[in-house]
Amino acid sequence: MPENPYRRLLTKISEGNKCIMLTYLDFQNHRQGTITQKMLLTGDDIMMKTFEIDDAVYEKVCLCLERGKLGIVRLEQSKAVLIEPFMPKPRLISFGGGHIAKPLSEFAAKVGFSVTVIDDRPFFANAGRFPAADKVICESFEKSFDNLNLRKSDFVVIITRGHRHDGMVLREVLKHDLSYIGMIGSKRRVNGMKEELLKEGFDKTKLDFVNAPIGLDISAITPDEIAISIVSQLISYKNKAVIDKFGKDFTQPELDVEVVRKLSEETALPKALLTILSSKGSVPRKAGAKMIAYYDGATIGSIGGGCSEAGVITKAKSLMLDKGFLIEHVDLTGDVAEAEGMVCGGVMDVLVEVF
Repeated sequence: MPENPYRRLLTKISEGNKCIMLTYLDFQNHRQGTITQKMLLTGDDIMMKTFEIDDAVYEKVCLCLERGKLGIVRLEQSKAVLIEPFMPKPRLISFGGGHIAKPLSEFAAKVGFSVTVIDDRPFFANAGRFPAADKVICESFEKSFDNLNLRKSDFVVIITRGHRHDGMVLREVLKHDLSYIGMIGSKRRVNGMKEELLKEGFDKTKLDFVNAPIGLDISAITPDEIAISIVSQLISYKNKAVIDKFGKDFTQPELDVEVVRKLSEETALPKALLTILSSKGSVPRKAGAKMIAYYDGATIGSIGGGCSEAGVITKAKSLMLDKGFLIEHVDLTGDVAEAEGMVCGGVMDVLVEVF
């Protein structure tokens, strides 16, 4: 049995790898057909070109990976390949599990960060305290670096319980090229630490990159307010880096990890994967959004909800025993938009893949 590509995808994105899923479509008519192959490529695979692929497809793969946009390439009249980018969530690492870390992990997870919390006190470093975190590590701050594998896409927040721990963590993270470093503390304390690190030989440019005092200046007082100021700064760094490089011609693909996890599991129950291929106008979800519909009526994820989603699910169930794929056109204009409570309508094409 061939390897489940979604199982490998789940592993790769959890390791921080950008990926492309290729789905080869063989059309029997303009809307239906069979899926002949799925292939998962990591960013390294693409850069090193460790696979055989049509030149036109390779060019589109590179563009989709760079821009974060879904694409389709026609290979011939009845064949095409769907190119789907999957981007890992940016990882936020909170050194410190105190009163600010608790709301910080919750708010950061809600805006798309994969959160890791580290503290050396069991009372402050446990999954029950941080339900929104993907990982909670109870370990000394010094030893925790052994297994973190810090990478360029990481965001680091230093909010430990004391000056000594803050200094140790900052010295270590300054050795790495990161997307963001922020440290809590008063201006006087922060400036004193920076002067100390300069005397130790740390680069001034690196130290200037550290956001300290941390967060946007919104006169925050409570832990929740401080967490909001930090998350606001994290969002500004995350989005500014993309806009500076691509302008607005970049899409952060919607990644529902639970959908990918369910696709990685083998099940005897027939199911269909619903993916929005394209959208125009006012629609609830954009290209790349996914959901799973099972033959027994259960669903995971959403492509927008309402009557339009229910209609696509009904079409999917009728296809489940036949296998193959279907491209369903959904019109949310006019009366449909009014029924769905939308100010103005739109249209979208949804790919239904049966497993």
